[in-house]
This record gives sequence, structure tokens and C-alpha cells, in this order.
Amino acid sequence: MRIVFAVLATSFLSVSLAPSALAAGPAARDVAPPQATPGTRAERLDKLFADLKRERNEKAAERIANQIYMVWNDSGSASVDLMMQWAQKAIQDQKFDVAMDFLDEVVTLQPDFVEGWNRRATVNFLMKNYAKSMADIDRVLELEPRHFGALSGLAQIMADTGRKEQALKAWQRVLDIYPMLRNAQQQVSTLSEDLAGESI
Repeated sequence: MRIVFAVLATSFLSVSLAPSALAAGPAARDVAPPQATPGTRAERLDKLFADLKRERNEKAAERIANQIYMVWNDSGSASVDLMMQWAQKAIQDQKFDVAMDFLDEVVTLQPDFVEGWNRRATVNFLMKNYAKSMADIDRVLELEPRHFGALSGLAQIMADTGRKEQALKAWQRVLDIYPMLRNAQQQVSTLSEDLAGESI
């Protein structure tokens, strides 16, 4: 998704992810290494999301978002991580069919790996397979309802298919999770003005 390249690049794709990234997300070069935090993966994510929601400095929020993507991108499997890298390289080379083959294998091997689904949603979006992208986004949000990259991708699909109200609602969900995401702020402002103008 364009967004993802914008949220992880930014979203869907961070690698974005990551990072979507996604989905779309933010560039990895500016990521501070995640501090060793005791607790489970879920506890680490809960703390990072709480910090992200409170943070009012855009750059600091971006660093937190990148740390979230780093957690999401850790599949726990060297072979899955390698296939994700190969898929990302194929995406960069615009070899989307090749990327899809790798990502199909990823989600088969690890059906609960959120970034596998998010990356596949991104590739489907880039191939303009919107229905398939939406199905993958649904799976991402089932696994991780706070996935701002996938929500950004959802908003982009809604906008691209003329559903401005749904796009606005999706961007508002992004801002509820990641208030300092500049792209989401701009999209909410633009869509709100468009819809207000259409209602006159």
C-alpha cells in the first residue's frame, strides 16, 4: 500500500513493517534499539502502545512506532524471517508474484504471524487485488486490532474506491492509536473538509 510504504515506509509495509511495515511504516534507520524490557511480548507491546498514545513529539512517537514494528517483525523463526526478507526484496523489485509466493508460504507456516498477513495485504493492494487485500487486513486486525499500518491500508482502499466516510473512520482509528502520525492527521483533515463540502 502506498500508505504502508508511508507508515513503514509508512504501513502497511514497515519494512516496514516492518512496519506494514505496511503497512505499512517508518524508516528503520532512525530506530533506537528496543530496550530490554521484562515481560512477555504482549506486555512489551501494551507498554509501547501506551507510550505511543501519550507521546506528543512526532519524532519520539515515530521511534516508538518503529519499536512496535520491530516486535511485530520478529516471527521467532529464522526460516520465516528469511522468507520475509526475500518477499521484501521482491516487492522492492516490483516482482509481486514472487513476493506473494513467499508470503503465502509464510502465512501457511505461521498463521498467527501478523506481519506475514500485513505484508501480503500490501502486495495484494499493490496488485490492485483490493478484495484479497481487505481479507488479509481483516486477518491482521483479528490478530492485532491496534495495527495502525493495516488500518492505514484499509483507509487507503476505502479512499481509492470512493468510500470517503469509511476512509475517514479508518484514519480516525489510526489516530486513536497513533495520535502523532502526520499522514493520518492530514488525511483526516482533508477527508473531513471534502465530506463537509459534499454535504452543503
